[in-house]
Amino acid sequence: MRRILIALVATLAVLAAWAWISFKIYESGWLRDPIAESSRPADFAVAAKAMIDRESRGDVVFMLIEDGKVVATEARSKGKSVDADSLFQVASLSKWLSSWGVMALVQDGALDLDAPVSTYLTRWKLPDSPWNDEVTARRLLSHTAGLDDGLGYAGFEREDEVQSPEDSLTRARDASPGANPSVRVAEKPGTSWNYSGGGYTLLQLLVEEVSGKPFDTYMKERVFRPLGMTDTTYVLDDAARARLAPNFDAKGKQEPLLYYSSLAATSAYTSANDLVRFVKAQAPGAKGGGVLTPATLEQMREPHAQSLGADIWGLGPMLFAANGKGGFIIGHDGDNEPAINTAVRLDPATGDGVIVLETGTPLLATTLGSEWVFWKTGNVDTLLFTMELDTFLNWLAIGALAIVVLGIVLGWRFVRAGRR
Repeated sequence: MRRILIALVATLAVLAAWAWISFKIYESGWLRDPIAESSRPADFAVAAKAMIDRESRGDVVFMLIEDGKVVATEARSKGKSVDADSLFQVASLSKWLSSWGVMALVQDGALDLDAPVSTYLTRWKLPDSPWNDEVTARRLLSHTAGLDDGLGYAGFEREDEVQSPEDSLTRARDASPGANPSVRVAEKPGTSWNYSGGGYTLLQLLVEEVSGKPFDTYMKERVFRPLGMTDTTYVLDDAARARLAPNFDAKGKQEPLLYYSSLAATSAYTSANDLVRFVKAQAPGAKGGGVLTPATLEQMREPHAQSLGADIWGLGPMLFAANGKGGFIIGHDGDNEPAINTAVRLDPATGDGVIVLETGTPLLATTLGSEWVFWKTGNVDTLLFTMELDTFLNWLAIGALAIVVLGIVLGWRFVRAGRR
């Protein structure tokens, strides 16, 4: 019996070591190669263009930024030509833009980041919960408010189908498959990170209540126009419609864009050139473009949410990976039907960044953004880690199976040896 226990403990120890070593190798990217062999931006641009040529099935606009300056631009289109001034619907990348509007209210003294949001709401209230008074703007921005909706908005085909924010919060008729259509507090806020599109729709309503203006109007007046982002909007007019990039599905078929109640979470329209202005406003010395102070921007980049022990979210931006300078590569991605994918990554310590807007090729923008992070820092970023998790788990399982089989064989021999 003693030898059996020794064999069992030894096998479990080897399994634990295999799991830890495998995770560290995967997390650190030790077996990965960057898509560009050198650190020269021109070489990364060539590699990125090659990936776009190889994989794009729709529209793409790519821009590479070094020290706050655009050093490479590439555009591809399947139909009508697109360029850096073309408007793309950017899906969840909208959340990062919207967070600036919330933080501007905080900076102006109109909103307390840590006060219950119910203090400000008159048009809608959270369903009864013992934790409603712990739902704050800080926790909504960082997806730590205890909401369990997981939204996910699929959108509406017709503009006249769009719900009011209040109705959408009560029960979103356009909830994506698998999402909870009703926004509610399901667990104690601050306990864990749970991605919530509904939380940003609640922030949209909060901005309207506090500012006294429609969300799109407030964002244009307080954030976009001061930054020079004159093409960015949440509500399309006829002039903007004429500049829209065609929207393709994953098979290359052109599809109409959808309409959303969830403006703050999902429905910003912007161009690569406007996003360059947004990125530049966060570069060293830019002082937030006169919209947000450096202190506010620093607060937004501080870790406010963790997953698997890693810092992953600030107050609006995602924290993709350590930048080697005491901070993080920040940004946000967007991903929505039929095949919208957008990505922005920024190192606020240097002003380096990358912007990818595309339709028709699921995850091309996210992949390019993550490859940029790895090329810049040698770190596997949050989304690349998630995208390749299945590969890691398969590798882990194969190794674990081999260890178990070997453990049985060697253990059997060890036990037999003790019986002689």
